[in-house]
Amino acid sequence: MNSFENWFCASGFWRYITERKWLPWALEGTDLGEHVLEVGAGPGAATAELARRARSVTSLEYSHDFCVRLQTKVNAASVVQGDASVLPFASQTFTSAIAVLVLHHLRSSDAQDRAFAEVFRVLKPGGIFVALEIQDSWLTRVAHFRSTFVPVLTGGLNVRLCAAGFSNIRVTNRNGGFRVRAERI
Repeated sequence: MNSFENWFCASGFWRYITERKWLPWALEGTDLGEHVLEVGAGPGAATAELARRARSVTSLEYSHDFCVRLQTKVNAASVVQGDASVLPFASQTFTSAIAVLVLHHLRSSDAQDRAFAEVFRVLKPGGIFVALEIQDSWLTRVAHFRSTFVPVLTGGLNVRLCAAGFSNIRVTNRNGGFRVRAERI
């Protein structure tokens, strides 16, 4: 992430928008179950709210610095440093997984597909995967200048998630972003 993204994603404004707008929409009608995997926690804009909604939260973050800061801020979650495309967890560990604006930071669509397969692997049968992503636009590209930005395109996303093993896939657009909900049957 570039310095603008680091600043913005750590801001109180972003945490407020995430907790009050994006997460309620993303999780509408979704039972997270007892053990949630937060993929790409970043500075933790969603972590505390997820901890209020589930008994146990494990937050995965690639950046060591973000992991250290997040561990000191949120006692309600277990923080693990790792890569979303090679998850360091046993199969069928989590009842749900959520990725908030993280998939476009993976270095390629192949890495995104590996992440989909890994999330499927670590979900228990009946588990739910929810992702929030941004649409590809000139503004999102400017905001990601000198940062990894591999857009997740909604066209073909069902095929990619089916290839990872998911069923009952729904993609819903809203105000420059979209929500993905998929199940491991």
